[in-house]
Amino acid sequence: MPRRLPTVALVGRPNVGKSTLFNRMTGSRRAIVAPVAGTTRDALERPVAWQGATFELFDTGGLYGASEDPLHELVVRHGRHAIANADLLVMLVDGREGLVSGDEQIAQELRRAGKPVLLAINKTDDKRARAAATDFFVLGFDPVLEISAEHGDGVAELLDEIVKRVGIRDSGFGIGRPSHSIRRGSHSIEPPESDESQIPNPESRQETRVAIVGRPNVGKSSLVNRLLKEERVLVSDMPGTTRDAIDSILMWHKRRFRIVDTAGMRRPGRVERGGKVELVSVALAKESIADADVVALLVDAKAGVTDQDAAIGGEADRAGRGIVIVANKWDLVKVADATFVKKFDEEIRRRMKFLEYAPILHISALTGERASKLIETIERIAVARRVRVPTPALNRFVEAVTAANPPVSPGRRHVRILYAAQIGVAPPSFVFFTNVATTFHFSYQRFLVNKLREEFGFVGSPIRVQVRRRKK
Repeated sequence: MPRRLPTVALVGRPNVGKSTLFNRMTGSRRAIVAPVAGTTRDALERPVAWQGATFELFDTGGLYGASEDPLHELVVRHGRHAIANADLLVMLVDGREGLVSGDEQIAQELRRAGKPVLLAINKTDDKRARAAATDFFVLGFDPVLEISAEHGDGVAELLDEIVKRVGIRDSGFGIGRPSHSIRRGSHSIEPPESDESQIPNPESRQETRVAIVGRPNVGKSSLVNRLLKEERVLVSDMPGTTRDAIDSILMWHKRRFRIVDTAGMRRPGRVERGGKVELVSVALAKESIADADVVALLVDAKAGVTDQDAAIGGEADRAGRGIVIVANKWDLVKVADATFVKKFDEEIRRRMKFLEYAPILHISALTGERASKLIETIERIAVARRVRVPTPALNRFVEAVTAANPPVSPGRRHVRILYAAQIGVAPPSFVFFTNVATTFHFSYQRFLVNKLREEFGFVGSPIRVQVRRRKK
């Protein structure tokens, strides 16, 4: 069974640069960076690989200082939870502002936590910050490191200190690396072009990435907490509670799942009116879809399926992700007659005809009703979308299908499939070599895809088909 990775939490006042440092160290843009106190709410989690060692990094919301966020108390509670469960704490302070009372409050709390602490003075690329750096020694932490999260200065030395204290080597989860340069002393360390020890083959990856997506307030965060059996992410009736794409690790039957809770995705016009933070939140949600192995598309069972649900599903389908449609809040649905479930599912199929391959689950994240079926279904989809059909079996299938139902081209020309091969997985992709056609009639392509799914499975995954004329 995979070992638990050590955890490191970034803590500090709002706007000291925790999200910038998080993005720099993880080589991602998962944490939203904005000059607004309280932008980060949930504790973000991503793996970091450095010098052959791997650990999980948490970015917490600002614990002290001015904040007009109505959810600030919940943010503080989640930040303290991250502190209590971390193996190492990195306290970040703002060198330009100098030592303030909020820093002293946080330092006292970290000492009470009894965890090892590294102190990082950020923004020391500024001369004023370097001059004020000695003021922070009064906090009593050792070592004290000077960094610039924005430019990468000193971050390599900080990573060295972290690995020295908590790094596990050869852990098998080295899937994070800086996407832009980090400076060690006067030298810039660029991310490697290719490093097989840090970037595993996607087909052999040891974890399944799951993106929980949907409109605002359909219950995405509640579902994540239900699956993890802990209050991992903030839940509120206020739309837009979740801003970042929030990673959490779930172990199930010795399998590792990375569950990503995303911001609610509204219609483009409304998103533009929501300001920069919402624009970035939706962009991160779309990025999470593109990165996922399986997408769980949540719809509100009480409100019913909408055009926006279909638009989000279309995003996942175009990305070639595995998909499961999850009708949440099933406990609030009043079943009028025995045919209600059938009618509900038929409406989903009518609105999202292009997702006819996606299983539909009816659950309640609030009560837990049938929620356990979701991970089981996700695992089936993740396995099925990586199935590779042996070429002889595929061609026997093609011979049998075309004998009963010969293909036609859009011009109704007679077509013979001479040979077929699977050219990829995740999603399953096939190429059919014919005598004349470069495309099939859309109805025949749909028929062929349905037959492939019927014969070989591929539950919950789109199937890609190419048609080529065989060269003479």
